[in-house]
Amino acid sequence: MLESSRVIKGEFGSVWKDGQWLTNFHTAEASAEITYEEIKRSGTRAIGNKAGTIKYSGTITGYKITSELAQSVAQITDDKQGAFVCDLILKLADPEAYGHERVRLKGVQFTKIDIMKFEHGAVIEQEWPFVFDGFEYLDAISA
Repeated sequence: MLESSRVIKGEFGSVWKDGQWLTNFHTAEASAEITYEEIKRSGTRAIGNKAGTIKYSGTITGYKITSELAQSVAQITDDKQGAFVCDLILKLADPEAYGHERVRLKGVQFTKIDIMKFEHGAVIEQEWPFVFDGFEYLDAISA
């Protein structure tokens, strides 16, 4: 039977960069999109599928606290600096769960920079979409 207290909630999720907890980020998502090519097969009407390319992408969202990350990423506009590439570690934890899960996202490159954003009377949040080259599980949850 499912122990409902073991279901993980996102309140204890966190984002880490260079060993530093990025406390202002409250939402994180990373996924792999796999493309498939349809394969026609003789002797059947059913179409088969052959795996093709994989695209890794994600988003982190958080409150605007400082300009530090935006300034680092914005350096890609300077031809002398090259692309801004980093690793991120996403952690999902809950004190009542069987443990926690940590995933390292390798070769993260942000695809959008909010240079300036505001709305009168609103708390400022920033969304950071990104692509990445690969990932590894550092910790996994098991019963």
